[in-house]
Amino acid sequence: MAANQCQLNYKMSDKEIKVPNIGEFKDVEVIEVLVSNGQPVSINDPLITIESDKSSVEIPASFNGKVKSVKIKVGDRVSEGDLILTVEQSEEEEKNIEQKTIKEEEPAANKDQVEKVAKINQTQNLIKKDNSEASSASPKVRKFARELGVNINEIIGSERRGRIVEDDVKNFISSTINKASDKTEAQPKKIVSEFSHSDFGEIEVKDMPRVKKLASTYLANSWTTIPHVTNHDEADITEMEDFRTSLTDMYTGERKKITPLAFIVKALVASLKKFPSFNSSIDDIENGKITMKNYFHVGIAVDTPHGLMVPKIRNADNKSISYISNELKTVSDQCRNLKIDKKEFFGGSMTITSLGGIGGSFFTPIINYPEVAILGVGKAQKKQILINGKFETRTMLPLSLSYDHRIIDGAEAARFNNDLKENLGKNFAYKLAI
Repeated sequence: MAANQCQLNYKMSDKEIKVPNIGEFKDVEVIEVLVSNGQPVSINDPLITIESDKSSVEIPASFNGKVKSVKIKVGDRVSEGDLILTVEQSEEEEKNIEQKTIKEEEPAANKDQVEKVAKINQTQNLIKKDNSEASSASPKVRKFARELGVNINEIIGSERRGRIVEDDVKNFISSTINKASDKTEAQPKKIVSEFSHSDFGEIEVKDMPRVKKLASTYLANSWTTIPHVTNHDEADITEMEDFRTSLTDMYTGERKKITPLAFIVKALVASLKKFPSFNSSIDDIENGKITMKNYFHVGIAVDTPHGLMVPKIRNADNKSISYISNELKTVSDQCRNLKIDKKEFFGGSMTITSLGGIGGSFFTPIINYPEVAILGVGKAQKKQILINGKFETRTMLPLSLSYDHRIIDGAEAARFNNDLKENLGKNFAYKLAI
């Protein structure tokens, strides 16, 4: 029966204990009544246990005294404000409790403060208890919480009947820190040196190039938000290079100058078609949604005096290698002369960054957000490779594939690299449209 329907005239020494603010709990079932009429109780002794679809919670006593009348039974449904029981208390006990409360609560929270805290707690989907309640926990756990500066009444226990253990305290602290960090942008810690650069000699302060300044924000975001993994491998491009250097113009007979990067773009597109997860973006990680792209716009990292720029070769799947080679020269010149549209830096499928013209082999390229992978290409070298029991001189191209581990796993990355190697090898090079 509803407890608030049983309103009687009690003596001044009778105290009512009602269901406190229990967050989202409304009309919840009483599954245990832990006290009986005439039983002495102390503050924080559990009186009843209530249970919702999500969890169960004990309601403790807020006064010392003797239970005079229990107003609810197992199976009743209660909400905030419903009467649980009445406690008979002597005037001396009442006076001692009032004095103790005044000493312990300096200053006492006013009504507005209590309501404000209750609203905050409800938004966090946590069941909080008012200032007169305490959670069920051992003295050791309570001491542990105090030492860490945690109010144990704010913690929901994971053990039977909501009992709190040390792991609950640790998890509460961890979740609090995570929630605080989610509300603010991650800012790199600023390290202040004890000395100035000028303390050690002459210096010159220059403005950071605008392009590098803009890129630094995107790079920092990519590195801190994407779990990077890099797969290193080598592709045998001996036949591809022989084929590329043998190409001639059918009208003039002159040798056609086609950059190896054009072949790599075409081979990459073929692998993207076979492994569509590499041509995606994670735009809604909270709801587990990814965007699958049906276009093939390959980004090319271009080294310019102003900094690194990444224009896109649009619809590379519909363009010949000769056309891609010419377009690479065009967009590179536009970047160096700052005559390229800003929109051309966005909407990519995957990026290629090549150090082949400079030198070096393997490295760990940073993914160009919101893409999920980037291919780093090193300088091709001739190596002795064991083939069918004999060493042969082969042209080997270093490949460094960085990928977002949230959507791509190591096995899939290895398969992607194997497919790309095959596309660049003798089984694919001659099939590419020139």
